[in-house]
Amino acid sequence: MKASTFVYPWDVTGDPGAPARIAALGVEQVTLAAAYHSTRALTPRHPRRRIVTAEHAAVLYPPDGRWAGRALRPYPAGDWAPGDAYGEAAEALAATGLEVHTWVVLAHNSRLGAEHPDTSVVNAYGDRYPWAPCVAQPATRAYLVDLAAEAAVRPGAAGVELESLGWYGLQHLHAHDKTGGVGLGDAGLYLMALCFCPACRDGYGAQGLDADVLAAVVREALEPLWRGAPDDRGWSGVVELLGEETAAATRAWRDERARTLQEAAVAAVRAAAPTGFQVLLHADPVTHHVGANPGVDPAHVLSVADGVVVPCSGGPGLLTPFAEQGREGAVLAANFGVVSGMGGSPGTLTADMARARALGATEVRLYHAGLASDADLEAVREALAGR
Repeated sequence: MKASTFVYPWDVTGDPGAPARIAALGVEQVTLAAAYHSTRALTPRHPRRRIVTAEHAAVLYPPDGRWAGRALRPYPAGDWAPGDAYGEAAEALAATGLEVHTWVVLAHNSRLGAEHPDTSVVNAYGDRYPWAPCVAQPATRAYLVDLAAEAAVRPGAAGVELESLGWYGLQHLHAHDKTGGVGLGDAGLYLMALCFCPACRDGYGAQGLDADVLAAVVREALEPLWRGAPDDRGWSGVVELLGEETAAATRAWRDERARTLQEAAVAAVRAAAPTGFQVLLHADPVTHHVGANPGVDPAHVLSVADGVVVPCSGGPGLLTPFAEQGREGAVLAANFGVVSGMGGSPGTLTADMARARALGATEVRLYHAGLASDADLEAVREALAGR
């Protein structure tokens, strides 16, 4: 299986040894961040630093003139990735023979939500999620589509992986996060992800729902969970809490908005890209899921994109619905964490890759070469050498 590792530009810029060290892992490809959310990251081998603080979501290259006069536009990076940090890193990595693909994070941007609060998801209680742009809003959709095209098609890139191209919800690692005190379960997280911004309220209306009534029903359904009642029923729990018709109507609105955004973003990337440019989406086959790997319909997404990157931290089972489509030539990339300190398991990578291959994986993604310890990277080298 072809292997790629995720990398940040700041893992490479200023560290002449980084490209060769990454290539020595045995990967054929790097997936290099071109547009990324705010983060605080280790750089355990960099000659000049150990911590990078990316203060806000930013593009890691100079944005072009398409954004002139627009209220919603990407933010340039600060001193954590100045100038064309992406381009500098990509050139150095390509010089070792590695194929470079862009890594583009889309509907996940806390600064956008802070400066343009009307763009954010609003839950049934009226709380805004500034990290989560509402993908139903026309202006936000136009911004995300243009950002996808610009950030994806960087000079020399052979493809792109689009992350967070869909709905985002409550799940968000935030500074000093303290939202884990109540276990909402899958159904509760869906209810907390339902958006009630003006665009979504109109959307529910088009589905025959009164948005005020729906918000009240959602709040009532969540009340037992706040008191500690366990709920791990998944979609069946949503149906029981909202009723079958209401639950289906919310899904109809949200699924259509996500699907058409994905179609538009992929089309925009293809229009800007050279022939043969590969377009993958980070995706979860459970269609009501939200977050960095938004839920998709496997048949639909594989008819739009060249393939998917599938989260496999809990095992490779999520690959199966995509593999069952039998789409010839589709890329099914199993994404494994290899940073022990972040819950990854580089020591089991050989077995994990074998299980993923048996379930239809054609490629593997490794998160994340820049964050991993030397011991983690050695385990990766051994696993890839034995493929």
